[in-house]
Amino acid sequence: MKDSTVHELFDLLNVFVLKRSDNGTFQPLGSIPEWFLHLFPEALEPDRSCAPEEWSPFLENFLFDANEFWNKNKKGRTFSGPWIEKDSAGREFSLEASAVCLKDGKFFVVENLSKAYEVQLKLLQVGRDNSLYNELLEEEVRKRTAQIQDREEEVALRLVSAAEFRDDETGAHIRRMGAYSAVLAKKLGWSSGEIDNIRIAAPMHDIGKIGIPDSVLLKPGRLTDEEYDVMKQHAEIGGKMLAGSKTRMINMAHDIALYHHEKWDGSGYPSGLPGDEIPLSARVVAVADVYDALVHKRVYKPPLSEVETLGIMKKTKGHHFDPNLIDIFLDSLEDFRKIAAYDGSGKLPIV
Repeated sequence: MKDSTVHELFDLLNVFVLKRSDNGTFQPLGSIPEWFLHLFPEALEPDRSCAPEEWSPFLENFLFDANEFWNKNKKGRTFSGPWIEKDSAGREFSLEASAVCLKDGKFFVVENLSKAYEVQLKLLQVGRDNSLYNELLEEEVRKRTAQIQDREEEVALRLVSAAEFRDDETGAHIRRMGAYSAVLAKKLGWSSGEIDNIRIAAPMHDIGKIGIPDSVLLKPGRLTDEEYDVMKQHAEIGGKMLAGSKTRMINMAHDIALYHHEKWDGSGYPSGLPGDEIPLSARVVAVADVYDALVHKRVYKPPLSEVETLGIMKKTKGHHFDPNLIDIFLDSLEDFRKIAAYDGSGKLPIV
């Protein structure tokens, strides 16, 4: 290849190429590019050796790696990575060096990245801007989602307040139900969205009690068989009230209201569903509901101690309750105790 062609090629590629001799000295291939002389005017002064290590501290450091690479005598190329050099006027030039090993010799290349580097920076800036935009968009989505959840929770609590006016004991209970259920859902590995859904949906578990006569709902002491049959209707009433929604949260509330009195062994109501046929959300709420009912006073019973409560729940593991959920519940007792202490005043503990 003619020297003039080599010069034109290197000039077009914005590279300065030197060949390394066996004694470690360098000889330029082609003429010296103008940009290189602009940056390093003293580099190839008359009677001065061609020594890249004297041109720039960065090149001096890179030559240590380059010499190790050349000594391996293995075909290939290694790069310094980009760096910035400034000329006497303070203008910046983006450069990159590389060491090349070929069958016919060893070469040292200095490349002026110039336009390519500027394009890269612009692309990086565009990517950064897009990333910031996406972060802002995600934050806006989170805000909007939180607003929707707040509205859904308010609607749910206002809905169950209808039952609350009829049964003074349910006020704190319905709020505790959401918190208990969220603890179990988190331990089950549910997504944050589904945890929020059950936290809002669980308080609607007994919404069907709005259709139960006061003579049954508020009766102190045990119910007769006939009265108990009437009370059991609240599950189907609640299911009908919440049926047919297009939202995930209300559909979950429907399953909870309809099925939270089903039992693992199939002996529950209203449908006698066994095991995994019971929606998981309803199985979660069943554990929370029974625990809360046992440790708190009701019109028909005094509160039980935690020892008595745990004894009952352990005994009915695999009969009333999903055995896996009882294990998770027992592992979450500290959180359940904090929630159980909430009496309707102040702020509900978030665990």
